[in-house]
Amino acid sequence: MAVFEYKGKTVGGRAVQGERKAKNKAELERFLRQNKILASQISKKPSEIKIKFGSGIKKIAISRFTRQFATMIGAGLPMVQCLEILASQLDSPEFRKIAEKIKEDVQSGSTLSEALGKHKKVFDDLYVNMVEAGEIGGALDTILIRLAGYREKADRLGRKVKGALVYPMVVAIVAGGVTFAMLAFIVPVFAKMFGGLGAELPAPTQAVLNISNFLRDNLLTIVILVILILIGAKFSLRSPEVRLMFDKFKLRMPLLGDLIRKSAISRFTRTLSTLMSSGVSILDALEITAKTAGNLVLQNAIRKSMYSIAEGETITQPLKDSGVFPPMVTQMISVGEKTGGLDDMLSKIADFYDEEVDAAVAALTSIIEPVIIVLMGGVIGGILIAMYLPMFEIVGKID
Repeated sequence: MAVFEYKGKTVGGRAVQGERKAKNKAELERFLRQNKILASQISKKPSEIKIKFGSGIKKIAISRFTRQFATMIGAGLPMVQCLEILASQLDSPEFRKIAEKIKEDVQSGSTLSEALGKHKKVFDDLYVNMVEAGEIGGALDTILIRLAGYREKADRLGRKVKGALVYPMVVAIVAGGVTFAMLAFIVPVFAKMFGGLGAELPAPTQAVLNISNFLRDNLLTIVILVILILIGAKFSLRSPEVRLMFDKFKLRMPLLGDLIRKSAISRFTRTLSTLMSSGVSILDALEITAKTAGNLVLQNAIRKSMYSIAEGETITQPLKDSGVFPPMVTQMISVGEKTGGLDDMLSKIADFYDEEVDAAVAALTSIIEPVIIVLMGGVIGGILIAMYLPMFEIVGKID
């Protein structure tokens, strides 16, 4: 059925307006007449085009939902009532619908983990498995508190890494835009001026003019080529072999590689520690951690650890062979395995690497900012000097 908007007046002369679903305009007119409303205007409401990426729900909203849910369950409120209250407080209409659907499923007899598992884009395997472990162990409130803490720390880590990566990208894009604008619009003005001199231009000036002419003559070709390269890169990364090579390259990148490595170690140890301390079996915990690793090199190492455990060996050697983990980390994991306190040891490693990520972000920002400024100044300054060289030569000849 379509949605129609209407305006009109009641029998008493009061102006009314609204919208209502109906098969057609005639059906809506009949409804309005039955309710003693004289319609002055009826129009079909235009359809909304919604473009949504992923679940459309922010991670911070899921973390807040988890924290509030944990608090209510801990206070002894019935689960259905908790879900009803949470749904009414959610700002996102999409998230509100999901919370209401979860409440309906729980009312119908489903477990909470089963209801959550129907919405994989919002509640991932880690979330569902931890809730399931909490339900089986009768400690759902404790698990939800632990899950809320994990998500909040993971969100904080993600924001730090994104902030460190976004800043240099924005500055680089601005620098590239300024350079392009100079070559495409300012340099041609000088080119016209130099064309009237009839003299041979200095080599730097001629090089800048050649670059400017090339950009102006082939702009459309360059744009299409860049788009094709980006599309090709996106499809290429779907290949496991190409993705593995790219992930290895990311870990070896100067400056950024160290930050990516430390954040990956922090995420891995935090996730595995949280799952194990929540009662999830080691093999299931490793399987979930592998899916959320975010790096194929690390994911392969985790899967090898699973095979190692299945054969009665330790998880330490496959992690050591991956080349991602420093000796200190593998040694601490080995000690945790031998003492039976692997989850506590992993949590300590995660806390340590959270601080390491903070230090890496600060160091990266302090190094990249002056480097980009120097490069940007050098390029723009070089263009300006190249443009003024002929003028300096002319002034020199006049003297």
